[in-house]
Amino acid sequence: MSTQSTSSTPASGTPGAARIYDFAGIGVGPFNLGLAALTEPVEGLDAVFLERRDSFDWHPGMMLEPAHLQVPFMADLVTLADPTSPYSFLNFLKQTGRLYRFYIRENFYPLRAEYNQYCQWVAGQLDSVRFGTDVREITYDGGVYTLSVDGPAGPEVLRARRLVLGTGTSPYVPAACDGIVDAAANDRGGLVLHNADYLSRKSELQKQRSITIVGSGQSAAEIYYELLQEIDVHGYQLNWVTRSGRFFPLEYTKLTLEMTSPEYVDYFHGLPQEQRDGLIKSQKNLYKGINSELIDAIYDLLYAKSLSGIVDTRLLTHSALTGASWDPASGSHTLQLRHEEQGADYSLDTEAVVLATGYGYREPEFLAGVQERIARDSTGRFAVERNYSTGVEPGEIFVQNAELHTHGFVTPDLGMAAYRNSCILREICGREVYPVERSIAFQQFGVQEQPEFQAGVRETGVRETGVRETAIAEPLGVHA
Repeated sequence: MSTQSTSSTPASGTPGAARIYDFAGIGVGPFNLGLAALTEPVEGLDAVFLERRDSFDWHPGMMLEPAHLQVPFMADLVTLADPTSPYSFLNFLKQTGRLYRFYIRENFYPLRAEYNQYCQWVAGQLDSVRFGTDVREITYDGGVYTLSVDGPAGPEVLRARRLVLGTGTSPYVPAACDGIVDAAANDRGGLVLHNADYLSRKSELQKQRSITIVGSGQSAAEIYYELLQEIDVHGYQLNWVTRSGRFFPLEYTKLTLEMTSPEYVDYFHGLPQEQRDGLIKSQKNLYKGINSELIDAIYDLLYAKSLSGIVDTRLLTHSALTGASWDPASGSHTLQLRHEEQGADYSLDTEAVVLATGYGYREPEFLAGVQERIARDSTGRFAVERNYSTGVEPGEIFVQNAELHTHGFVTPDLGMAAYRNSCILREICGREVYPVERSIAFQQFGVQEQPEFQAGVRETGVRETGVRETAIAEPLGVHA
């Protein structure tokens, strides 16, 4: 498939021409990497993708050996937009000599480390992706964004007509833990870490007399299961604290999966902001739950270890973390907890704390110079249109994984990436480069069907947003 360039700027390499990219993707995680792979074969479309890290490495702290994605292999970077793409997961397996082994394995869910290798394989083939390039500042003038970056060769200035923000999310630390996290980071306290650093500090953790994991999702469960396997080898006490009323499984029924459909995203986006915020809080088990097989494996392991006597572990539900402190005399942390169902306060002493408390979006500092180009909602968040644009002008600034509050729980879903990137490319190119499904659900989410999406192409080459756009419905799986 191909399209004509939407830029009036001469192509790169033209004598005397200052290169202006059609768009710049900032941050190269799976979402923008997928956009880069889908952009590569589009003739006349000039893009650059910038990543400050020196190479692609997806959640290295959680590359536990048996851990796998919670989405099937079809939710790779490109397949659901273009099944013929050379950057598919299946082609990666073929080119690396592992296709038959994957076939014999008879499991649709790639290992997490395998998915990381796949993304590294794709990144290594794309000339548009530039690692070791940190965006320091962005300004806007005359329809062009100017990016001041620090790259391998030193400071550089790049220019682009549009931006696609894919800087991703950062580890979230509860406010109740700010003090002990700061003390630990400055060698004034004990061992406290976010699960993003788990593997690199696992051996350090296992030297402690007690370890407490705080969190309720898949990461907390994976760490608990791994540490539980070796609890009798190292002799530590192991605790798991969750605010949830129980250890909720990820809901994975097929009619629930239809909530990743274009129809549901349309429905959710059309709700009032206050109602959307409430829904997100109530839908956590749709995207933050634990794989049910892992829950069963934890129970089976607890049962097996209990045959030899009491297992030194506690699983504490309904327990909200309200405060935390470090006592250098005893060499332990005290976690202040409140049992939310009973309304009772209690405390827990532990030497080490692992915060499996998820990730949150932080607006990058380099946007300070273009605040007037960004649309905001009443709380100051990005006001993201249905087509993933958040600029004051249509189709000028797009976001990846920063629209949970406007598009719903499918936002961080790996299976949503190909659809979202197809929509973004459609807006940039003014045509549907990769066909997208318009309706896939058997069920109806609103009172009545919404009118068919109608879109026109503006003179700028950017497609206007109508009532209805499209999505590809995919199984859930977030940061799996």
